[in-house]
Amino acid sequence: MHIIDRIDLRRSWTGEEVFVLDQVRRLIRETIAPAARETDLSGRFPWANVEAINALGLNGIYIPETYGGAPMSYRVYLAVVKLIASACASTGIIYATNFHATGPIVDFATEEQKARFLPRIATGGLAALAITESEAGSDATGMRTIFRPQGDTIVVSGSKAFITSGDVADIILVFGKWAETENPRAAISALVLEKGTEGFEIAHIEDKMGHRGSTTAAMTFNDCRVPRDNLIGAPGDGLAILLASLNRSRPSIAAHALGIARAAFDDMVTYMNSRQQSGRRIIDFQGNQFMLADRAADLAMAEVWLDHVAALIDAAERDFGVEASIAKLRASDLAMLMATDAVQMHGGYGYCRDFRVERLMRDAKITQIWEGTNQIQRQLIGRSFAAK
Repeated sequence: MHIIDRIDLRRSWTGEEVFVLDQVRRLIRETIAPAARETDLSGRFPWANVEAINALGLNGIYIPETYGGAPMSYRVYLAVVKLIASACASTGIIYATNFHATGPIVDFATEEQKARFLPRIATGGLAALAITESEAGSDATGMRTIFRPQGDTIVVSGSKAFITSGDVADIILVFGKWAETENPRAAISALVLEKGTEGFEIAHIEDKMGHRGSTTAAMTFNDCRVPRDNLIGAPGDGLAILLASLNRSRPSIAAHALGIARAAFDDMVTYMNSRQQSGRRIIDFQGNQFMLADRAADLAMAEVWLDHVAALIDAAERDFGVEASIAKLRASDLAMLMATDAVQMHGGYGYCRDFRVERLMRDAKITQIWEGTNQIQRQLIGRSFAAK
């Protein structure tokens, strides 16, 4: 048993958690993994995978029991993301995006809002998080989507780009600026836009390098009228909601990236043990062993750090933003490095679609970009050491 397997074995889970994770592994073996290659090749949304996830009630593990959930620890949620992403990155990010969009509702919505929105997700609905715009990516204060209050409604105008599940979501948590507030930071607000709202349109679906089964939408809001009751918090609360949600979604992206990295590592080790050159397995060449040792050490450190961040969140710590950035940074950089090395170790076969590592390399790249580019993560981490 190698070191990464021993890390898995030594994690302490309750009986209920073991049962859930075993069910997820069975779901992966029977449904998700067998369809992963076709999902990538066709670029079709994996509805069968989503239905299978819903049949297990996996959305419920991050929703309070009062609203139809069966809540479990954040650490379990991360383990589920990692397992699903290791088999099919597209399905993994669809599942994770539900959490990214639903978490702020759990944390900041009123009881009435929770009662309206959360049961829909607990029973299998899809959610999306709409922050990014064509001219406002890592700097959210540059967004131009406007919320104009008109009596009991809010008129939403503007557009969003690169929105995961935006075209299939039942509810979309949209961030925009309150029209009556001039300060760009103080103006940011958040509301829930529901599927079928008049004036809401999907401009186009991106044709992507990886995660091809997960739809990524550009959307427009043509004076959409949203009930004022759908505003999360007060006008101007959006930036605080956004930053708090990113602190929880970045470890989620780290788990997703580690799922890809682990799949690439496993494929690489298997291939290196079976492929021979000059009468020797390629794993027997010292230079290859050194590379493998480095990647194993990287993976072990990233796994343990993510466990640490999950423990902070489960302990209700409030200040873990830097820790979340480190998790996202290291895991996503490792996913790209691991996938690249796996392709290299497969030689020419690694460049062909017959081998999974080709897909893993394409899927890995975006993890360094979304939820704040890794350049932004480095800036956040480095800035934390500046004397006040």
